[in-house]
Amino acid sequence: MCSPLEVFSDQSERLHYNAADFPLYIQQDKLARYGYAAACHWHIDLEFILILDGAMNYFINGKIIHIAAHHGIFVNSRRLHYGFSSDRKNCSFIAVVIHPELLCEHSQAVKTYWNEKFGLDTNDFILLSLKNTWQKKVLLLINRMNEEKLITTSNPLRLLSQAACLCATIGDHLYHVSKQRKDNHLQMIMWKMTGFIYRHYDTKITLDDIAAAGAVCRSRCCELFKKYLRQTPNAFLTKYRIAKSCQELRETKRSISEIAISCGFQSSSYFSHVFRHEIGFTPRNYRKRTVA
Repeated sequence: MCSPLEVFSDQSERLHYNAADFPLYIQQDKLARYGYAAACHWHIDLEFILILDGAMNYFINGKIIHIAAHHGIFVNSRRLHYGFSSDRKNCSFIAVVIHPELLCEHSQAVKTYWNEKFGLDTNDFILLSLKNTWQKKVLLLINRMNEEKLITTSNPLRLLSQAACLCATIGDHLYHVSKQRKDNHLQMIMWKMTGFIYRHYDTKITLDDIAAAGAVCRSRCCELFKKYLRQTPNAFLTKYRIAKSCQELRETKRSISEIAISCGFQSSSYFSHVFRHEIGFTPRNYRKRTVA
């Protein structure tokens, strides 16, 4: 039988780690680069966010949490989440994302601890404040990990120990939440449907396709998206496609037409229309503003 670490590992959003053989992601970034709203996603990794300046709202499994400057948040494994700014104000932040394989690959004891502490029946998130002693240590450690990553001769063992310290500290403060996961089965359906979108956003997808991925009818599919994501399946698909197109505009030199097709849009004109509606700029202007 697969462990919880393995279940759905091929259905979550795939992250681009800093090194392919070292599944740790550390990035200092600005919310404006994502059109002031990241795509809603989930992964088996643990996620830590530190706000450097500005502020950000964070959606986590249906709840919206406000994070002020110099504060942060921990997001547990396999929770649907994303950061955003409703009033389109920019925000600088550091993100640290840790895959379980970084720490669990060769130790059954660590796997057992990970599954117990970072499972579905523990806290979805922890808001991190400088006013709390142990939380302040976590925020400072996030900052140190970012500084370490920026050093050309970065020590992977130091980053590994810092990642382990982050997970161990958070683990000490995660608790089982009674009755939190009565709807585990419905959450699994959501993972399957969103996972289907993550893998096939670049092709033509219908509502029937999304519903079939979760083995539910169209109406049930729409009900679940409204309950867990506060949006329709088609809106989720569109936002995810736009988020992936933003990534391509920032990181590649592909033409607008090529990016439109690669992200599932039928024409560059329709892509530009939707992009401007979602982001506030044309794809071309977005690229100019975000690529130095």
